Amino acid sequence: MSSSNLISSVFFSLTLLLLLQTSLGANPLFHFCSNSENFAAHSPYESNLKTLINSLIYKTPSTGFGVGSVGQYQNQKAYGLALCRGDVSASECKTCVSEATKEILNRCQYNKGATVWYDNCMFKYLDTDFFGKIDNTSKFYLLNVQNVSDPATFNYMTKELLSLLAYKASMIPKMYATGELKIGGESEKIYGLTQCTRDLSSSECKKCLDDAISKLPNCCDGKEGGRVVGGSCNVRYEIYPFVKE
Repeated sequence: MSSSNLISSVFFSLTLLLLLQTSLGANPLFHFCSNSENFAAHSPYESNLKTLINSLIYKTPSTGFGVGSVGQYQNQKAYGLALCRGDVSASECKTCVSEATKEILNRCQYNKGATVWYDNCMFKYLDTDFFGKIDNTSKFYLLNVQNVSDPATFNYMTKELLSLLAYKASMIPKMYATGELKIGGESEKIYGLTQCTRDLSSSECKKCLDDAISKLPNCCDGKEGGRVVGGSCNVRYEIYPFVKE
């Protein structure tokens, strides 16, 4: 299959996914099961993973981010990370992480690594130490299928806004930034969001976000909304407010 056909297939699948999500409710936006080996039921790895999950459900909501590892021996050790969107409450964060952990264990049963994304959170685990490293393997796109009237200007303004927010997010401890930019009349604006997982350094966060922004033309050229979502960072823009004040 050619790369263009593959991209079209991915976008069609994601558009269909969004339609299904709207009709069915709280399904994940997307998930990946890793290519790592599986673990056996009742194995030390499974026990360590469950302990890790309970720990992250407990400690993530207070700050919106949690990271940790459980296990004494390297081949039995589980590493995990949970991140909630910067504007969600502690209770919403806990609900999302709890749901995400249950869902990914069901979808990637006995897999030693997986990532799942919801609107309000993401959860990731692996059998190797991934902390502080940009995840370039887990990435997907979502888009609003409606076209804007002036794509060239709109794309330029979108990149300007998100680039500014990428810098802002990389410079603050929460690694989360939102903003808006006028593109015409008083009511015409672009709204943007950038966020990194807080295990990254400032420079790695900026690098991750800049790379995500550079991918937007591949998926969302001239579209009213779009997202590039990965295992270490994500960017989003819309023509309407989508975060809580």
